[in-house]
Amino acid sequence: MEKITKSKERPCPYCGRPSRPDSFPFCSDRCRLIDLSGWLSEVYTIPAEELDDEDREILQ
Repeated sequence: MEKITKSKERPCPYCGRPSRPDSFPFCSDRCRLIDLSGWLSEVYTIPAEELDDEDREILQ
C-alpha cells in the first residue's frame, strides 16, 4: 500500500504548486474543480476491455 505523504511534499496534480490540506491533493478549490470537470466531461477516462459473451456467462 502506498504511503500518502504530507501535502507540503506533494505538488498539485493540475498546476504543480504545493498542495494544501484543505483541498488535498490540489492547491486550491479552483484546481480541484477543474479536475472534477475533466472527469465529468469525460476528458479523463479509465481504459477497459469489453467482455465477450463467453466471459459474461462465466461472471453470471
